[in-house]
Amino acid sequence: MNLALWICAGLLAVVALTGGISKTFVPKEKLAAARGGGWTEDAGVGFVKALGILELLAAAGLILPAMVGIAPVLVPVTAVCWVLLMVGAMITHGRRREAGFVMLNLLYLALAAFIAWGRFGPGSFIG
Repeated sequence: MNLALWICAGLLAVVALTGGISKTFVPKEKLAAARGGGWTEDAGVGFVKALGILELLAAAGLILPAMVGIAPVLVPVTAVCWVLLMVGAMITHGRRREAGFVMLNLLYLALAAFIAWGRFGPGSFIG
């Protein structure tokens, strides 16, 4: 169980890091032109950058607290926050009729839900 949770957290952290870097450092116009980035046309630059920073924090929050042994409860808390972020992403892509991205976000949501369930429950770092 522990290995599966670490693998899922690692995969999700890579997704969050990749998305966070692109949203934080790539110009909005370039993001809008990329596949799946059309939603940025309707969003302000500050909003896109804020999402990017949240994703960078999520990448760190899924791995670092457990790795360094400081406040490991932040791992499942971060996973719950990722679930909420993916609900928003699914709504956004759903409104744009981008079913493929809705399904991808659903996969990420499922990974985060597994991490939250596992780290709050049977694979908890506490105890």
